[in-house]
Amino acid sequence: MPSPQDFDRIAAQLSPGRDPVSVRRRLEAVEGILERMFILPGINRPVGLDSIVGLIPVVGDIVTASMGAWLVWEARNLGMSKWHLTRMAGNVGVDTLIGAIPLVGDVFDFAFRSNTRNLRILKKWLDKHHPATMTVEGEVVAR
Repeated sequence: MPSPQDFDRIAAQLSPGRDPVSVRRRLEAVEGILERMFILPGINRPVGLDSIVGLIPVVGDIVTASMGAWLVWEARNLGMSKWHLTRMAGNVGVDTLIGAIPLVGDVFDFAFRSNTRNLRILKKWLDKHHPATMTVEGEVVAR
């Protein structure tokens, strides 16, 4: 279970700025909420709201697809190439289509973390095009 300090840390990262550093922090925080917010006891596997909300038929799939699409929208606002945006949208699409299948989709959501994949694409792009946003152990490194 997340501690109150975890919630405070996440809230601090959700700054409304449009600069690449603010966007990176916000997307890292959202990805943590969606994919790694809780640890399942017994197997010590992190799960997030994406897997939990996805258990609700139809509505859960729409909500999780919307959250994933928001990450792609933020990447678009940063000026990412169409190739990267297509890859990210493909990850969300695969997660949504297979996630919509009852039971099989729930297991798939547990294993296929589209938001984590999309954050990895975004971080790699930011490190190349906005090197001032690089982070080391959670702290932004200015070059």
